[in-house]
Amino acid sequence: MDGLAPVLAKARGAERGPVMATETVDRPRTGGPGSGSGGHWRVIVLNDDHNTFDHVARTLAQVIPTITVEQGYRIADQIHSSGRAIVWSGEREPAELYWEQLNSAGLTMAPLEQS
Repeated sequence: MDGLAPVLAKARGAERGPVMATETVDRPRTGGPGSGSGGHWRVIVLNDDHNTFDHVARTLAQVIPTITVEQGYRIADQIHSSGRAIVWSGEREPAELYWEQLNSAGLTMAPLEQS
């Protein structure tokens, strides 16, 4: 049996030194699903009685890089006729920035929505 000990040790990897076990550790979540900065967030402007079409259209064009003044007028018309319009959707951080800038310019804003 002594003759088998070196063979068994070699087969078990004993010649390479001790074998270390590795373990996977899952980090706990700090928030629920969708609580990160990703996902699609909607910036929604609501109709009101104090902003003009011109102010809404120009403000949208100044704040949101993808909107032209012409598109701003179309969106202002949509806000007027339907009571609201989604003016931008995307990741949370830019959505918060656009929401704050539009709100500061006097537009009536719905709370940010996650889609």
